Amino acid sequence: MTRTPQLPMTQKTIALFPEASYGAALNCVGIAQELRRQGARPVFICHPGFTGVFSEYGFQEHQLHATEGATASGTPDWTDFVRRHSDAFRASALDQIESYVAPTWDAIVDTAMRIEEPLRQLLARLKPDVIVVDNVITFPAVVNAAVPWVRVVSCAETEIPDAQIPPYLSGCPSLDRACWERFSERYKRVIGPIHERFAAFLKSCGLGPYPSGEFMERSPWLNLMLAPAILRYPRKNGLNPKTFVYLDGCVRTEAPCQLPHFASHADKALIYTSFGSLGAVDTELFERIIRVYAELPYRFLINVGHWRDHYAATPDNVFLDSWFPQPSVVRQAQLFVHHGGNNSFCEALYYGVPSLVMPYCWDGHDNAQRAVETGVGLHLPRYNWSDAELKAAIVALLGDHKMQARLQRNAVHMQAAQGTVLAAQSILKLATP
Repeated sequence: MTRTPQLPMTQKTIALFPEASYGAALNCVGIAQELRRQGARPVFICHPGFTGVFSEYGFQEHQLHATEGATASGTPDWTDFVRRHSDAFRASALDQIESYVAPTWDAIVDTAMRIEEPLRQLLARLKPDVIVVDNVITFPAVVNAAVPWVRVVSCAETEIPDAQIPPYLSGCPSLDRACWERFSERYKRVIGPIHERFAAFLKSCGLGPYPSGEFMERSPWLNLMLAPAILRYPRKNGLNPKTFVYLDGCVRTEAPCQLPHFASHADKALIYTSFGSLGAVDTELFERIIRVYAELPYRFLINVGHWRDHYAATPDNVFLDSWFPQPSVVRQAQLFVHHGGNNSFCEALYYGVPSLVMPYCWDGHDNAQRAVETGVGLHLPRYNWSDAELKAAIVALLGDHKMQARLQRNAVHMQAAQGTVLAAQSILKLATP
Protein backbone atom coordinates (compact mmCIF):
# COMPACT_ATOMS: atom_id res chain seq x y z
CA MET A 1 0.00 0.00 0.00
CA THR A 2 1.40 3.37 -1.03
CA ARG A 3 1.26 6.01 1.68
CA THR A 4 0.73 9.64 0.81
CA PRO A 5 3.54 11.65 2.42
CA GLN A 6 2.33 14.16 4.97
CA LEU A 7 3.29 17.73 4.29
CA PRO A 8 4.69 19.69 7.23
CA MET A 9 2.23 22.02 8.96
CA THR A 10 2.57 25.58 7.80
CA GLN A 11 4.60 27.46 10.40
CA LYS A 12 2.37 29.82 12.34
CA THR A 13 3.49 33.41 12.88
CA ILE A 14 2.76 34.68 16.37
CA ALA A 15 3.29 38.41 16.88
CA LEU A 16 4.08 39.31 20.49
CA PHE A 17 3.64 42.93 21.50
CA PRO A 18 4.70 43.68 25.09
CA GLU A 19 4.55 47.13 26.62
CA ALA A 20 7.72 49.19 27.00
CA SER A 21 8.76 47.58 30.28
CA TYR A 22 11.18 44.78 30.98
CA GLY A 23 8.66 42.87 33.08
CA ALA A 24 6.22 42.45 30.21
CA ALA A 25 9.01 42.05 27.64
CA LEU A 26 10.75 39.22 29.47
CA ASN A 27 7.48 37.53 30.35
CA CYS A 28 6.72 37.41 26.61
CA VAL A 29 10.19 36.05 25.94
CA GLY A 30 9.35 33.02 28.10
CA ILE A 31 6.19 32.39 26.08
CA ALA A 32 8.01 32.95 22.79
CA GLN A 33 10.75 30.47 23.72
CA GLU A 34 8.13 27.76 24.15
CA LEU A 35 6.26 28.79 20.98
CA ARG A 36 9.53 28.35 19.08
CA ARG A 37 10.10 24.94 20.67
CA GLN A 38 6.63 23.92 19.53
CA GLY A 39 7.40 24.85 15.92
CA ALA A 40 5.82 28.30 15.63
CA ARG A 41 7.50 31.48 14.37
CA PRO A 42 7.31 34.05 17.17
CA VAL A 43 8.23 37.62 16.23
CA PHE A 44 8.29 40.72 18.40
CA ILE A 45 6.75 44.13 17.84
CA CYS A 46 8.75 46.52 19.96
CA HIS A 47 9.44 50.14 20.68
CA PRO A 48 12.86 51.41 19.52
CA GLY A 49 13.94 51.77 23.15
CA PHE A 50 13.79 47.97 23.35
CA THR A 51 15.86 47.28 20.28
CA GLY A 52 18.04 44.25 20.91
CA VAL A 53 16.14 42.95 23.93
CA PHE A 54 14.40 40.25 21.89
CA SER A 55 17.10 39.60 19.30
CA GLU A 56 19.37 38.74 22.24
CA TYR A 57 17.16 35.67 22.65
CA GLY A 58 17.19 34.93 18.92
CA PHE A 59 13.85 36.48 17.94
CA GLN A 60 13.10 38.72 15.01
CA GLU A 61 12.20 42.28 15.98
CA HIS A 62 9.90 44.67 14.15
CA GLN A 63 10.22 48.26 15.28
CA LEU A 64 7.32 50.62 15.75
CA HIS A 65 7.87 54.12 14.48
CA ALA A 66 5.86 57.07 15.67
CA THR A 67 3.50 59.13 13.61
CA GLU A 68 4.47 62.68 12.79
CA GLY A 69 4.67 64.90 15.85
CA ALA A 70 5.47 62.07 18.26
CA THR A 71 8.74 61.28 19.97
CA ALA A 72 11.27 59.10 18.22
CA SER A 73 9.77 55.95 19.71
CA GLY A 74 6.18 57.03 20.08
CA THR A 75 6.49 56.31 23.79
CA PRO A 76 7.79 58.36 26.69
CA ASP A 77 11.28 57.92 28.02
CA TRP A 78 10.12 55.96 31.06
CA THR A 79 13.39 56.37 32.94
CA ASP A 80 13.11 60.13 32.63
CA PHE A 81 9.40 59.91 33.45
CA VAL A 82 10.14 58.03 36.68
CA ARG A 83 12.90 60.48 37.60
CA ARG A 84 10.55 63.44 37.16
CA HIS A 85 7.86 61.80 39.28
CA SER A 86 10.12 60.21 41.87
CA ASP A 87 8.78 62.36 44.70
CA ALA A 88 5.45 60.59 44.25
CA PHE A 89 6.98 57.31 45.39
CA ARG A 90 7.17 58.59 48.95
CA ALA A 91 3.37 58.93 48.99
CA SER A 92 0.74 56.32 49.74
CA ALA A 93 -0.99 54.42 46.94
CA LEU A 94 -4.01 56.66 47.53
CA ASP A 95 -2.05 59.89 47.16
CA GLN A 96 -0.20 58.57 44.12
CA ILE A 97 -3.44 58.70 42.14
CA GLU A 98 -2.86 62.39 41.36
CA SER A 99 0.93 62.47 41.48
CA TYR A 100 1.82 59.33 39.53
CA VAL A 101 -1.10 57.17 38.35
CA ALA A 102 -2.91 59.91 36.42
CA PRO A 103 0.24 61.19 34.63
CA THR A 104 1.12 57.58 33.79
CA TRP A 105 -2.30 56.85 32.30
CA ASP A 106 -2.05 60.10 30.35
CA ALA A 107 1.28 59.00 28.89
CA ILE A 108 -0.01 55.50 28.12
CA VAL A 109 -3.07 56.87 26.31
CA ASP A 110 -0.81 59.19 24.31
CA THR A 111 1.27 56.17 23.33
CA ALA A 112 -1.74 54.18 22.15
CA MET A 113 -2.92 57.09 20.02
CA ARG A 114 0.49 57.85 18.52
CA ILE A 115 1.31 54.31 17.47
CA GLU A 116 -2.14 53.34 16.21
CA GLU A 117 -1.44 53.95 12.52
CA PRO A 118 2.14 52.54 12.50
CA LEU A 119 0.88 49.47 14.38
CA ARG A 120 -1.97 48.96 11.94
CA GLN A 121 0.44 49.14 9.00
CA LEU A 122 2.94 46.80 10.63
CA LEU A 123 0.31 44.18 11.41
CA ALA A 124 -0.90 44.37 7.80
CA ARG A 125 2.64 43.59 6.64
CA LEU A 126 3.31 40.83 9.18
CA LYS A 127 -0.04 39.06 8.67
CA PRO A 128 0.28 37.15 11.96
CA ASP A 129 -1.90 34.16 12.76
CA VAL A 130 -2.28 35.34 16.37
CA ILE A 131 -1.36 38.57 18.19
CA VAL A 132 -0.27 38.39 21.84
CA VAL A 133 -0.45 41.66 23.79
CA ASP A 134 1.05 42.11 27.25
CA ASN A 135 -0.10 45.61 28.10
CA VAL A 136 -2.54 47.56 30.27
CA ILE A 137 -4.29 49.39 27.44
CA THR A 138 -6.16 48.41 24.29
CA PHE A 139 -4.64 49.07 20.89
CA PRO A 140 -7.51 49.29 18.38
CA ALA A 141 -5.20 48.14 15.59
CA VAL A 142 -4.91 44.78 17.39
CA VAL A 143 -8.64 44.40 18.05
CA ASN A 144 -9.45 45.35 14.45
CA ALA A 145 -6.79 43.14 12.85
CA ALA A 146 -9.27 40.35 12.01
CA VAL A 147 -7.14 37.65 13.67
CA PRO A 148 -7.38 36.16 17.16
CA TRP A 149 -5.63 38.18 19.83
CA VAL A 150 -4.51 37.24 23.31
CA ARG A 151 -4.39 39.42 26.40
CA VAL A 152 -1.60 38.58 28.86
CA VAL A 153 -2.07 39.85 32.41
CA SER A 154 1.46 40.05 33.75
CA CYS A 155 0.46 42.65 36.34
CA ALA A 156 -1.26 41.63 39.56
CA GLU A 157 -4.52 39.71 39.30
CA THR A 158 -6.30 42.87 40.51
CA GLU A 159 -6.00 44.16 36.93
CA ILE A 160 -9.12 42.09 36.17
CA PRO A 161 -11.70 43.68 38.50
CA ASP A 162 -14.23 41.84 40.63
CA ALA A 163 -16.57 42.83 43.46
CA GLN A 164 -14.57 40.71 45.93
CA ILE A 165 -11.11 41.94 44.90
CA PRO A 166 -9.46 45.18 46.11
CA PRO A 167 -9.21 47.93 43.48
CA TYR A 168 -6.31 47.70 41.05
CA LEU A 169 -3.26 49.73 42.17
CA SER A 170 -4.76 50.44 45.61
CA GLY A 171 -2.70 48.15 47.83
CA CYS A 172 -5.79 47.83 50.02
CA PRO A 173 -6.17 44.85 52.37
CA SER A 174 -8.65 42.22 51.21
CA LEU A 175 -11.07 42.87 54.08
CA ASP A 176 -10.81 46.67 54.31
CA ARG A 177 -13.85 47.78 52.33
CA ALA A 178 -13.50 51.36 53.55
CA CYS A 179 -10.06 51.49 51.91
CA TRP A 180 -11.56 50.09 48.70
CA GLU A 181 -14.26 52.75 48.63
CA ARG A 182 -11.89 55.66 49.34
CA PHE A 183 -9.53 54.56 46.61
CA SER A 184 -12.20 53.77 44.00
CA GLU A 185 -14.04 57.07 44.44
CA ARG A 186 -10.87 59.13 44.15
CA TYR A 187 -9.43 57.04 41.33
CA LYS A 188 -12.51 57.34 39.12
CA ARG A 189 -12.81 61.07 39.79
CA VAL A 190 -9.18 61.84 38.95
CA ILE A 191 -8.86 59.41 36.04
CA GLY A 192 -12.27 60.37 34.57
CA PRO A 193 -11.07 63.00 32.06
CA ILE A 194 -8.29 60.70 30.83
CA HIS A 195 -10.77 57.86 30.47
CA GLU A 196 -13.11 60.09 28.47
CA ARG A 197 -10.27 61.08 26.15
CA PHE A 198 -9.45 57.41 25.60
CA ALA A 199 -13.13 56.59 24.99
CA ALA A 200 -13.23 59.23 22.24
CA PHE A 201 -10.16 57.64 20.65
CA LEU A 202 -11.75 54.18 20.80
CA LYS A 203 -14.90 55.56 19.16
CA SER A 204 -12.84 57.06 16.34
CA CYS A 205 -11.47 53.55 15.73
CA GLY A 206 -14.90 51.92 15.72
CA LEU A 207 -14.78 50.54 19.26
CA GLY A 208 -17.15 51.10 22.15
CA PRO A 209 -16.26 52.66 25.52
CA TYR A 210 -15.09 50.66 28.55
CA PRO A 211 -16.43 50.70 32.11
CA SER A 212 -15.27 53.63 34.25
CA GLY A 213 -11.59 53.41 35.09
CA GLU A 214 -10.81 50.51 32.72
CA PHE A 215 -8.49 50.91 29.74
CA MET A 216 -8.37 47.43 28.27
CA GLU A 217 -10.99 44.90 27.30
CA ARG A 218 -10.90 41.16 27.84
CA SER A 219 -9.99 39.17 24.79
CA PRO A 220 -12.92 37.15 23.46
CA TRP A 221 -10.39 34.46 22.46
CA LEU A 222 -7.86 34.02 25.26
CA ASN A 223 -6.61 35.76 28.39
CA LEU A 224 -3.49 34.44 30.11
CA MET A 225 -3.13 35.11 33.85
CA LEU A 226 0.23 34.80 35.57
CA ALA A 227 -1.14 34.78 39.13
CA PRO A 228 -0.30 31.46 40.81
CA ALA A 229 -2.88 29.65 42.93
CA ILE A 230 -1.16 30.63 46.18
CA LEU A 231 -1.93 34.33 45.49
CA ARG A 232 -5.38 34.16 43.93
CA TYR A 233 -8.39 35.93 45.35
CA PRO A 234 -11.81 34.30 45.64
CA ARG A 235 -13.96 35.96 42.99
CA LYS A 236 -17.65 36.75 43.11
CA ASN A 237 -17.86 36.29 39.34
CA GLY A 238 -15.60 33.46 38.26
CA LEU A 239 -13.56 33.86 35.10
CA ASN A 240 -14.68 31.75 32.15
CA PRO A 241 -12.18 28.86 31.90
CA LYS A 242 -12.74 28.73 28.14
CA THR A 243 -11.18 32.18 27.68
CA PHE A 244 -9.15 32.62 30.90
CA VAL A 245 -6.16 30.39 31.56
CA TYR A 246 -4.07 30.62 34.72
CA LEU A 247 -0.41 29.85 34.05
CA ASP A 248 0.84 29.59 37.65
CA GLY A 249 3.79 31.73 36.66
CA CYS A 250 5.54 31.96 33.32
CA VAL A 251 9.33 31.95 33.71
CA ARG A 252 11.72 32.33 30.79
CA THR A 253 14.81 30.18 30.24
CA GLU A 254 18.11 31.90 31.04
CA ALA A 255 21.71 30.74 30.93
CA PRO A 256 23.06 29.61 34.33
CA CYS A 257 24.55 32.39 36.42
CA GLN A 258 27.95 31.78 37.97
CA LEU A 259 27.91 33.57 41.28
CA PRO A 260 30.81 35.94 42.00
CA HIS A 261 33.32 35.31 44.76
CA PHE A 262 32.64 37.24 47.93
CA ALA A 263 35.57 38.31 50.09
CA SER A 264 33.47 37.84 53.23
CA HIS A 265 30.58 35.60 54.33
CA ALA A 266 31.20 33.41 51.30
CA ASP A 267 29.28 30.48 52.81
CA LYS A 268 26.28 32.47 54.04
CA ALA A 269 22.78 33.00 52.66
CA LEU A 270 22.47 34.75 49.29
CA ILE A 271 20.06 37.69 49.05
CA TYR A 272 19.18 39.15 45.67
CA THR A 273 17.91 42.74 45.38
CA SER A 274 16.30 44.31 42.32
CA PHE A 275 13.77 47.10 41.97
CA GLY A 276 13.41 46.65 38.23
CA SER A 277 14.81 48.66 35.36
CA LEU A 278 13.02 51.83 36.43
CA GLY A 279 13.49 51.51 40.17
CA ALA A 280 17.26 51.46 39.73
CA VAL A 281 17.18 55.22 39.11
CA ASP A 282 16.87 55.74 42.89
CA THR A 283 20.60 55.59 43.67
CA GLU A 284 20.18 57.34 47.03
CA LEU A 285 17.92 54.54 48.22
CA PHE A 286 20.35 51.89 47.03
CA GLU A 287 23.21 53.58 48.84
CA ARG A 288 21.20 53.53 52.04
CA ILE A 289 20.36 49.85 51.59
CA ILE A 290 23.99 48.96 50.86
CA ARG A 291 25.09 50.56 54.14
CA VAL A 292 22.68 48.27 55.99
CA TYR A 293 23.74 45.20 54.01
CA ALA A 294 27.37 45.87 54.97
CA GLU A 295 26.44 45.19 58.60
CA LEU A 296 24.73 41.84 57.97
CA PRO A 297 26.43 38.42 57.79
CA TYR A 298 25.07 37.47 54.37
CA ARG A 299 25.95 37.76 50.67
CA PHE A 300 24.11 40.33 48.55
CA LEU A 301 23.67 40.65 44.78
CA ILE A 302 22.12 43.96 43.70
CA ASN A 303 20.84 44.90 40.26
CA VAL A 304 21.59 48.64 39.90
CA GLY A 305 20.71 48.95 36.19
CA HIS A 306 22.38 51.66 34.14
CA TRP A 307 23.83 53.28 37.26
CA ARG A 308 26.62 50.78 37.98
CA ASP A 309 29.31 53.44 37.55
CA HIS A 310 27.61 55.63 40.16
CA TYR A 311 28.81 53.36 42.95
CA ALA A 312 32.46 53.46 43.97
CA ALA A 313 33.68 51.13 46.71
CA THR A 314 31.23 48.49 47.96
CA PRO A 315 31.36 46.22 51.02
CA ASP A 316 33.04 42.83 50.72
CA ASN A 317 29.71 41.02 51.03
CA VAL A 318 27.96 43.07 48.32
CA PHE A 319 28.25 42.64 44.54
CA LEU A 320 26.65 45.11 42.14
CA ASP A 321 26.00 44.79 38.44
CA SER A 322 23.89 46.42 35.76
CA TRP A 323 22.05 43.20 34.94
CA PHE A 324 21.67 39.61 36.13
CA PRO A 325 19.96 36.63 34.48
CA GLN A 326 17.28 36.93 37.12
CA PRO A 327 15.62 33.49 37.03
CA SER A 328 19.01 31.83 37.40
CA VAL A 329 19.96 34.10 40.32
CA VAL A 330 16.61 33.74 42.12
CA ARG A 331 16.92 29.96 41.85
CA GLN A 332 20.13 30.17 43.88
CA ALA A 333 18.96 32.80 46.39
CA GLN A 334 17.45 32.37 49.84
CA LEU A 335 15.64 35.74 49.79
CA PHE A 336 14.51 38.18 47.08
CA VAL A 337 14.17 41.88 47.95
CA HIS A 338 12.10 43.51 45.20
CA HIS A 339 9.56 46.19 44.30
CA GLY A 340 6.56 43.95 43.85
CA GLY A 341 6.72 43.73 40.07
CA ASN A 342 4.59 40.76 39.07
CA ASN A 343 7.39 38.99 37.19
CA SER A 344 9.77 39.29 40.12
CA PHE A 345 7.09 38.17 42.56
CA CYS A 346 6.14 35.14 40.43
CA GLU A 347 9.79 34.18 39.91
CA ALA A 348 10.37 34.21 43.66
CA LEU A 349 7.36 31.93 44.13
CA TYR A 350 8.38 29.70 41.21
CA TYR A 351 11.67 28.93 42.92
CA GLY A 352 10.32 28.82 46.47
CA VAL A 353 12.06 31.99 47.65
CA PRO A 354 10.47 34.37 50.21
CA SER A 355 9.94 38.00 49.17
CA LEU A 356 10.66 41.23 50.99
CA VAL A 357 8.56 43.67 48.98
CA MET A 358 9.41 47.39 49.02
CA PRO A 359 6.95 48.84 46.48
CA TYR A 360 7.05 52.27 44.92
CA CYS A 361 4.21 52.36 42.40
CA TRP A 362 1.60 50.62 40.27
CA ASP A 363 0.71 47.02 41.13
CA GLY A 364 3.70 46.72 43.46
CA HIS A 365 1.37 48.01 46.19
CA ASP A 366 -1.12 45.21 45.46
CA ASN A 367 1.57 42.53 45.44
CA ALA A 368 3.17 43.78 48.65
CA GLN A 369 -0.16 43.52 50.47
CA ARG A 370 -0.85 40.11 48.95
CA ALA A 371 2.57 38.77 50.01
CA VAL A 372 1.67 39.45 53.64
CA GLU A 373 -1.92 38.18 53.35
CA THR A 374 -0.85 34.86 51.82
CA GLY A 375 2.19 34.35 54.04
CA VAL A 376 4.83 34.30 51.30
CA GLY A 377 6.80 37.36 52.33
CA LEU A 378 6.88 40.67 54.15
CA HIS A 379 6.10 44.26 53.17
CA LEU A 380 8.42 47.10 54.07
CA PRO A 381 7.72 50.71 53.03
CA ARG A 382 10.11 51.85 50.34
CA TYR A 383 11.44 54.82 52.33
CA ASN A 384 9.89 54.91 55.79
CA TRP A 385 12.03 52.27 57.48
CA SER A 386 14.89 52.24 59.96
CA ASP A 387 18.11 50.27 59.63
CA ALA A 388 16.90 48.05 62.47
CA GLU A 389 13.59 47.35 60.68
CA LEU A 390 15.28 46.33 57.43
CA LYS A 391 17.69 44.06 59.28
CA ALA A 392 14.87 42.52 61.33
CA ALA A 393 12.78 41.79 58.21
CA ILE A 394 15.68 40.04 56.50
CA VAL A 395 16.57 37.97 59.57
CA ALA A 396 12.91 37.05 60.12
CA LEU A 397 12.42 35.80 56.55
CA LEU A 398 15.66 33.82 56.52
CA GLY A 399 14.68 32.22 59.81
CA ASP A 400 11.05 31.40 58.98
CA HIS A 401 11.42 27.70 58.20
CA LYS A 402 7.67 27.09 58.16
CA MET A 403 7.25 29.72 55.41
CA GLN A 404 10.20 28.30 53.49
CA ALA A 405 8.75 24.77 53.57
CA ARG A 406 5.40 26.05 52.31
CA LEU A 407 7.11 27.99 49.54
CA GLN A 408 9.06 24.92 48.47
CA ARG A 409 5.84 22.91 48.21
CA ASN A 410 4.30 25.69 46.15
CA ALA A 411 7.37 25.82 43.89
CA VAL A 412 6.94 22.14 43.07
CA HIS A 413 3.34 22.83 42.05
CA MET A 414 4.21 25.88 39.94
CA GLN A 415 7.06 24.18 38.13
CA ALA A 416 4.90 21.14 37.39
CA ALA A 417 2.25 23.44 35.89
CA GLN A 418 4.68 24.41 33.08
CA GLY A 419 3.18 27.83 32.52
CA THR A 420 5.11 28.62 29.34
CA VAL A 421 4.06 25.30 27.80
CA LEU A 422 0.41 25.88 28.68
CA ALA A 423 0.59 29.42 27.30
CA ALA A 424 2.12 28.29 24.01
CA GLN A 425 -0.34 25.43 23.56
CA SER A 426 -3.30 27.71 24.26
CA ILE A 427 -2.04 30.30 21.77
CA LEU A 428 -1.36 27.76 19.05
CA LYS A 429 -4.89 26.38 19.35
CA LEU A 430 -6.08 29.78 18.16
CA ALA A 431 -3.73 29.63 15.20
CA THR A 432 -5.20 26.35 13.97
CA PRO A 433 -8.52 26.79 12.12
